[in-house]
Amino acid sequence: MNTLWIVVIGVLTSYLAYNLYAKWIDRNIIQSDAKRATPARMYMDGVDFMPTSRNILFGYHFKAIAAAGPIVGPITAANLWGWSPALAWLVLGVSFIGWVSDYSAIMVAVRNDGNSLSAIAHRLIAPRTRTILFVFIFFYLMLLAGAFIGILAAILSARPDVPFGIIMLALMGLLAGQMMYRWKMGIMRVTVLVVALTLGGMVAGPWGQHRDEKGALVQGPVAAAVVQVNTAIDQINDRQPLFAVEDPTGADPRIPAPGKDGKRPTTSAYDGPTGQLKTLPNYLMWMVFLFAFSYMGANLPIWRFAQPVNYIGFWITSITLLLSALGMVVAPLLETKDAAGNLIGAFALPAVKDLGFAIDSAKAWQPLWPMLFVTIACGAISGWHALVGSIGTARQIEYDTDALPVGAGSMLFGEFPLALLSLTAVSIAGAGGGGGRFAAGVGKLVYAGTFGLIPETFGTALGFATFVIIVLTVTQLVFRVMRVTLAEWVGDAIPPMRNMHVASFISMGFTAALVLTGTWVYLWQMFGASNQLMAALSLLVVSVWLKSEKRNPTYALVPMIFMYVTTLAATAITARNLYVTIAANPKMTALPVAGAWAMIAVSALLFVAAVLIGWDGYKAYFRHGATPAAPAARPAAVPPAAHA
Repeated sequence: MNTLWIVVIGVLTSYLAYNLYAKWIDRNIIQSDAKRATPARMYMDGVDFMPTSRNILFGYHFKAIAAAGPIVGPITAANLWGWSPALAWLVLGVSFIGWVSDYSAIMVAVRNDGNSLSAIAHRLIAPRTRTILFVFIFFYLMLLAGAFIGILAAILSARPDVPFGIIMLALMGLLAGQMMYRWKMGIMRVTVLVVALTLGGMVAGPWGQHRDEKGALVQGPVAAAVVQVNTAIDQINDRQPLFAVEDPTGADPRIPAPGKDGKRPTTSAYDGPTGQLKTLPNYLMWMVFLFAFSYMGANLPIWRFAQPVNYIGFWITSITLLLSALGMVVAPLLETKDAAGNLIGAFALPAVKDLGFAIDSAKAWQPLWPMLFVTIACGAISGWHALVGSIGTARQIEYDTDALPVGAGSMLFGEFPLALLSLTAVSIAGAGGGGGRFAAGVGKLVYAGTFGLIPETFGTALGFATFVIIVLTVTQLVFRVMRVTLAEWVGDAIPPMRNMHVASFISMGFTAALVLTGTWVYLWQMFGASNQLMAALSLLVVSVWLKSEKRNPTYALVPMIFMYVTTLAATAITARNLYVTIAANPKMTALPVAGAWAMIAVSALLFVAAVLIGWDGYKAYFRHGATPAAPAARPAAVPPAAHA
């Protein structure tokens, strides 16, 4: 296999799924109508409800759904099972399940006054379903936020060449919103300016880096200033760690790569002999910085920060995708070689590595089914997409017919190609995990795609910065959804929770507590299982809605059943793996063990909640099938209370 075939497979999959399947569903089942009033136009408040051009909304939704999932998931799956099972699931998943979930969740919300999935479940399924779904969503989002904040804080702490680019992204997001919506400037001029300045900030961070005569890395002026800030913060505690944790996954960015002797060296944040990670005060500083960034995205009017930041992130990600895709075509045709003399277009990983069905009672289980289907979440299907689509994107849809190119289009022509790029990157770069392998593969492809004009080292830097921006731009939206969920969940019983600022602080407080236990490094599998289970539950709501409207629900019902059974099984296996590898492991210290038990408890909570929701949904599905469809409700004069 070489990279050219991945491009061919990707193009054919996206084109055929969109034009032959998605358009047919939109035309014959959903029956979108451009003349139909949308919640964005009926309830325009300039905060959540904001009619937005589908050209801008496509970029917003793509960056709202594309986070660490389409990068880390395919890379992890390729390392575990080989590239061919990962490729098969990406193609089949996105064609028959992924775009279905995204597009349908948006349309259900649009057709129900912009209400969230929980509010719709309350009406269509059962009142208790709404409460149970709130519990599920909030704890699911807490896992997601904890994993992302933990990863990003570790990156900003370990990589002083990254923060300046993130600061520029925030400033350019504020500027772009002002230019487009207050100064009414043309979108092309705004795009060129803010994207160029953001890229300039990303380049300024690593600018001037070099190796001294001993081979040690010397930072440039911008990164050196960040190092000074980190050092000053660490001096508050005499450069002593606040606490130490162990990371058996080796995924933390603060962990150095093994040396030629195969051992990891000791650094300021990592102790080589013991393998412990030392959490220094600067880590907390960057966590607070990320909370401040996310606070603006969660509470400022959507046009002021979250939307333009995601729009900028969309262009940076797209530039990386296009250059890499060109490299995927050029490298095998010209037989381009990297700095080490290896052919860039050839795959280094095996097609099938291990199907994982050999069971060892003392080790983690990783059977192809069901674990592949939760390891690769985003890129094939993701519950996060349904959440952010129904709460965020649906409230910005200007015309009913915009949901297909925005919802299905973002999945098929945005996140799916990103997942394919990630799979290709690790396949040509060799075994390894996380953003590092993604960046290394992107560096090779950008070098090939620009015919050597951009050196591999600069391409790698672009890939790493893109990874950070991809994760960060979604993290702000996680907190936006969390504060809406918390307000809807307990707002009636505790009125202060309906205040967006109070809800945001509470959400961030829970997340900070989770991150500070040090357990975020164990969250990925738990997040993957709960994420896919969320997708199954969203498809359940869609199926019941279609049944209540007397429309054929098969296109959503069949994927829902498959994902529901698969993810319940994966949740149970993940809890078992946490117990065997961490909770019952005598080598682990008290903090990771406590964190593992907490995650096991959360997995049990999510499992039970999903079973109860599934039972309620089953009864509601057949109840709606036995009664005539209710007449369409007239649009309300004001937004429902759930929109707060």
